[in-house]
Amino acid sequence: MTTKKSSTPPASSILHVIAENLQPSVDGGRFPVKAVPGETIHVTADMFRDGHEKFAADLLYRRKDEKKWRRMPMRFVDNDQWAGEFTVNVIGFWEFTVAPVIGAGLKPTPITGEIRSVRVDPKLTEHSAWYEMFARSQGTVSGKSATFADMEKRLPEIKALGFDVLYLPPIHPIGTTKRKGKNNSLEAQPGEPGSPYAIGGKKGGHKSVHPELGTLKDCQKFFDRCHKLGFTVALDYALNCSPDHPYVKQHPDWFYREKDGTIKCAENPPKRYEDIYPLNFFCKDRNGLWRELKSIVDFWIKMGVTIFRVDNPHTKPFVFWEWLISEVKAKRPDVAFLSEAFTRPKIMKRLAKIGFDMPYTYFTWRETAQELREYLEELTQQEPSLYMKPIFFPTTPDILPWHLQNAPREMFMIRFALASTLVGSYGIYNSYELCENIPFPDKEEFLNSEKYEYKVWDWNRAGNIKDFIQTINRIRQDHPALHQLKNLTFHDCDNPKILAYSKAAGDDVLLFVVNLDPSHVQSGSVTLELESLGLDGVPNFGVHDLLSEERYAWSGSRNYVELNPPKQVLHILKIDRF
Repeated sequence: MTTKKSSTPPASSILHVIAENLQPSVDGGRFPVKAVPGETIHVTADMFRDGHEKFAADLLYRRKDEKKWRRMPMRFVDNDQWAGEFTVNVIGFWEFTVAPVIGAGLKPTPITGEIRSVRVDPKLTEHSAWYEMFARSQGTVSGKSATFADMEKRLPEIKALGFDVLYLPPIHPIGTTKRKGKNNSLEAQPGEPGSPYAIGGKKGGHKSVHPELGTLKDCQKFFDRCHKLGFTVALDYALNCSPDHPYVKQHPDWFYREKDGTIKCAENPPKRYEDIYPLNFFCKDRNGLWRELKSIVDFWIKMGVTIFRVDNPHTKPFVFWEWLISEVKAKRPDVAFLSEAFTRPKIMKRLAKIGFDMPYTYFTWRETAQELREYLEELTQQEPSLYMKPIFFPTTPDILPWHLQNAPREMFMIRFALASTLVGSYGIYNSYELCENIPFPDKEEFLNSEKYEYKVWDWNRAGNIKDFIQTINRIRQDHPALHQLKNLTFHDCDNPKILAYSKAAGDDVLLFVVNLDPSHVQSGSVTLELESLGLDGVPNFGVHDLLSEERYAWSGSRNYVELNPPKQVLHILKIDRF
């Protein structure tokens, strides 16, 4: 009978200190935590050992391109949890871990635990004001496209309104085959320009510009002017091909086929796009296709574009976006990607996890105080805040929500105020400042949308809210409290038509009280969370309304408010301690 040898007991190395549950973490470390320069990363870990000998713990962190770790002592919290923090100061990839400090002299030990990643993105992913300029609608001649020169003339006004990102829907050639007509009709009439999302024609594809707008040289001049005025340029990255796109002839194998051999048109149920052919990302020439699609991004980066608003990313493979974004950010971490995915929540979150800097959100359809509060608490205080930097758009070229249809200007002011103060990044689609509100019957869409026709706007027409927009953007620029995402606190109000919330950064503390009803006076008592306002133990304090310039003396946690549209739809109150 052979006696089986026992295994060798493990050598005693670091007194069996165990580190687990390292946070923050996204899907157990599968994806990086997102941050911006200047943000503090709060780290916790559960650390314990066998026996009773004491130990301490260090937080280790570094940029991913650094060889040496930086060490920071952690503090014991309770129940075997340790905590520490470090601040990231440059964009790019960072990483962190923890290590025990043991022995009589409490000497540092080698790293034995897991390593977590942090991706530090440009500050504009958390704080920016976008103006969506529909390129061909910036002119003054009816039935004719604007040019880059016409677009350039509008830039000083848009800058004066306080915007810092100039976002352009597609500016490429548009196909003629199966071109959509006015109001998305299936057949375009002579002279109708078609949808700019049906990209590609005889004059080129994704690396070309529509000849009615000008030349690539004209485009470069326009971008240079944007940069000189302080704009960051964002461009649509819409991987759509019209039947006339050069790819269709050059690479017919890049497209899906129907049973009869014809190329399949695009669908995003319930919508169908007869004028667009979707790409087959897993065709036989997958490597060639993917390299070409990345080259489009590279081309426009060289032209001066550093933000790409990606059209319908949820209808393309996740693995492609994860590859593309990581490839681009490896060399250009300053480039940002916005996910235009009005889709199911888990898909929206997955897109953020795999690399998209910013997602469109459901703000567009959140109307009541309770809906807004629940949604914003999820975005700013719960798990999605680790990897999502949301952007709020009240409308888009495709969406005119029910509450803005035929609505008074006060409703446009209310939704603008919410979008621009609840989170750090927001945007408006041109004509929002004009309170454009005429819907297509029974749809959440605009009637006579410029997406399918030439448009000439009177940018100063009666009833516009440009002064209101300019004032709030100035407040956003002047107050650090509005430059962050996670510093949002809600305050109870006994009137459900009023939403109250605050944002604080050091001594800069702002309280917002918004009347969600555009047509009636609403009043009530707001119960303040005094600690979040820095007022715990302060019996009396002042509030200064940054919109009306009125000042009020308040006391305690419960105070009365009244808002009377159209005179005033909200208070923006600066807290002044006596």
